[in-house]
Amino acid sequence: MTDLRVAGRGRIDRATTYRFTFDGVAHAGHPGDTLASALLANGVHATGTSVARGRPRGIGAAWAEDPGGLVQIEEPFPEPMQLATTVELVDGLAVRGVPGRGRLADVPDSARYDAKHAHADLLVVGAGPAGLVAALTAARAGARVVLVDEQSEAGGALLGGTDRIDGAAALDWVAAATAELAACPDVLHLQRTTAFGHYDDGFVLALERRTDHLGAAAPRHRSRQRVWRIRARHVLVAAGAHERPVVFADNDRPGIMLAASARTFLHRYGVLAGRDAVVFTTDDAAYAAAVDLADAGARVHAVVDARADAPGHWRAECERRGIPVRAGELVTGTRGGERITHALVGDEPIACDLLLVSGGWNPAVHLFSQAGGRLAYDAALGAFVPGETLPGTSVAGAATGVLDLDGCLRDGARAALAALADLGIDARGVAGPPVADRAPERTPPLVLWRVPGDEHVQFVDIQRDATVADIARAVGAGMRGVEHVKRYTTIGTAHDQGKTSGIVAAGITAELVGMAVERLGTTTFRAPYTPVAFAALAGRNRGALFDPERVTPLQDRHVARGAVFEDVGQWKRPRYYPQAGEDMEAAVLRECAAVRGGVGILDGSTLGKIDVQGPDAAVLLDRLYTNLMSSLKVGAVRYGVLCGADGMVLDDGTVLRLAEDRFLVYTTTGGAATVLDWMEEWLQTEWPDLRVHLTSVTEQWATFPVVGPRSRDVIAAVFPEVDVSKAAFPFMTWRDTRFGDVPVRIARVSFSGELAYEVNVDGWHAGAVWDRLIEAGEPYGITPYGTETMHVLRAEKAYPIVGQDTDGTVTPQDLGMSWVVSKKKADFVGKRSFSRGENRNPQRKQLVGLLPVDRTVLLPEGSQVVEHDRLPDPPVPMLGHVTSSYRSAALERTFALALVRAGRERIGDTLHVPVGDALVPVQVTEPVLVDPEGARRDG
Repeated sequence: MTDLRVAGRGRIDRATTYRFTFDGVAHAGHPGDTLASALLANGVHATGTSVARGRPRGIGAAWAEDPGGLVQIEEPFPEPMQLATTVELVDGLAVRGVPGRGRLADVPDSARYDAKHAHADLLVVGAGPAGLVAALTAARAGARVVLVDEQSEAGGALLGGTDRIDGAAALDWVAAATAELAACPDVLHLQRTTAFGHYDDGFVLALERRTDHLGAAAPRHRSRQRVWRIRARHVLVAAGAHERPVVFADNDRPGIMLAASARTFLHRYGVLAGRDAVVFTTDDAAYAAAVDLADAGARVHAVVDARADAPGHWRAECERRGIPVRAGELVTGTRGGERITHALVGDEPIACDLLLVSGGWNPAVHLFSQAGGRLAYDAALGAFVPGETLPGTSVAGAATGVLDLDGCLRDGARAALAALADLGIDARGVAGPPVADRAPERTPPLVLWRVPGDEHVQFVDIQRDATVADIARAVGAGMRGVEHVKRYTTIGTAHDQGKTSGIVAAGITAELVGMAVERLGTTTFRAPYTPVAFAALAGRNRGALFDPERVTPLQDRHVARGAVFEDVGQWKRPRYYPQAGEDMEAAVLRECAAVRGGVGILDGSTLGKIDVQGPDAAVLLDRLYTNLMSSLKVGAVRYGVLCGADGMVLDDGTVLRLAEDRFLVYTTTGGAATVLDWMEEWLQTEWPDLRVHLTSVTEQWATFPVVGPRSRDVIAAVFPEVDVSKAAFPFMTWRDTRFGDVPVRIARVSFSGELAYEVNVDGWHAGAVWDRLIEAGEPYGITPYGTETMHVLRAEKAYPIVGQDTDGTVTPQDLGMSWVVSKKKADFVGKRSFSRGENRNPQRKQLVGLLPVDRTVLLPEGSQVVEHDRLPDPPVPMLGHVTSSYRSAALERTFALALVRAGRERIGDTLHVPVGDALVPVQVTEPVLVDPEGARRDG
């Protein structure tokens, strides 16, 4: 087995070994490894193939800027399209290379995802040298500080080098700094946490990885990832910089890597990324990688510097190690298959298994830009940097283009002190920043976007297989803006979101269109900075918590009776109560027969209930309902319809007048929140002078309709103080009574066409009242029934359900309910619209009944209604559609309700409904099919 570990290097735990597999082959690694470092230690560079061309792809960087090293995790849980560089190694990890695209898991993720909130005076993003100094400065001044960093440990770029601070190893200073922060009670320090979105008013979203480092045996109850919602008075971005590649022919082969990343793999993980290396650079930084790899035992065959003169200090260091420096030359291409075998310097091939590239540095300005910050081009750096000062946001260190260590330390302290001053926090007496050892004087970099060559294999975005030829094609098609080129070529839209390709693409585009890159600008830096799983964004809002489930006080009783539930709005409502051997059809027919022939009971607690109080309560309701509510007497009930300003039915329900200045409004279950919001909108924005208060009491009152010809007997048995005779307790009135010491309100309201009493009691005592009603009803065969039976019963009486028999284009007149529209009121919402020509058109769709000629055929709801028994060539003229369709125990047949054009004129006609390949003949009838006179309802 290949072992490219270097003795004495790295921050891994060599005393412990982790076993993992890649593409079915067993490998070993250590705690502290990433998957990428472990693969490189085992000589594996190639991780998969590209999405479009199927070319080999491999590890090209050491962290999230890597454009190539995508893998598919199989164990401990399938996760697609993960970067090997950001996956922390755990024992038992099973991984496969990605053949272009990943594969979603086919089983639910058993891990938890959650969210937390944090508030701070100062949020520092990045725990590199600038960020650590900034956090220390603020903490020492007594500020509340949140420090987030995406790596597994603090230090940033210091983890990948040999720098010194205050005369000692830089990482010793990092350890002391993090220990001091840990001792501060007002500091929240989060490693493995990526700030991925920066929004208004100091709001930052960050993703914390919580189980990657715990091993495969980590308890399943621990959350896998956590989204932090951080609100800070000031945000200080110290996110560092990304090394930039140079584009040349066949620059996508495995074994081609950013120079600083190879240095990170060496110093942080003790891994030589290759044994025979060539370095291609336009910047000083790559020399450190060449020198360090040579000292670790690699053969560095050449440093190819595109600049005419190599920096003197680094040339001398290379000469001491026998590394040839070739100034003023270019790498023009590569050779190889699954891994690079040669780098072409001009036309000369140099054998190598590793090609390190450095084209300069791009400050990580993503979070600054997301907050609305304008960028400016720094010609000396060849990159875009923050170009303005934002309120509540500042940038420090390499993220501003300051690339030397001592400069980063001083810049971090400067930015923190400025932020504290803006926040009014006294920082006098706080110690200044530490001092880094003097670095060699930097030679200005050469801004080089690409090397001339075959544009079709010069890859700009390695993840997207997008080349210089693609950019040239976009320019040739007339694209001039960088955003247009991005979308034409898809450059910058993949996993790495253009971290290595975005600025390079802008530079190449600028060259092709003959425009300065600073004038062309960059594409927009959008959140998220790195990909975030939908599961993490959802957090615990999944399954039953995705949409909050509401249950009535009788949920346990429904479950005990074996109810099958359906979702109505957010409520769980019993749909039907099957007995042994019954399907839904049989259960509903039994329940319907029991209600029509004896007595049934329904849990109607989900109905919306709004308490309307105030001296002008009647005025408000008159303005909103189509009929008069002010004439309603105390103790009486009235059915009412609410319409929108367009005259279309919005909701319906009953209204109880409780006092001269108080009403209780009942709405549909699904419309409760909508109606309350709608009422408040009119009250607050149009009629603020009205003295009215609206209060939702939906969950205060449990409601049980007791329905059927024996319902009077049941109510009389449970509430003996109530005179339930027809004369004393007529239809559409209510009475208050008691159940022991518990207040109860009973209303003579029917949504079934049967004699019915709606029993209302507070939720705390609902179970006891329900149980007593069931007990009293046993001699009469009382039958609990669900929403499906309720639908059948109301449809037999043509009582419409808003949202099922209406669709936002239906007026009360279309429903045959002209009687509910007052002719006495001067105005109400929707009144003017009833006089519009279209709303008075006799050809409007109107609610009618449909009886299939074949009494056994059940018409599918939503089916279209056509006129003839043979369909003409398309388009087929449609007369309307079926809104409700059921089997009826009372009618001993199927029936339906439908909205049909000029429906009332067609009563008695035969129309047709396509069902499958057949045209089912149906007779158009009056919509009320059971007890049209209302004798059963009136009792």
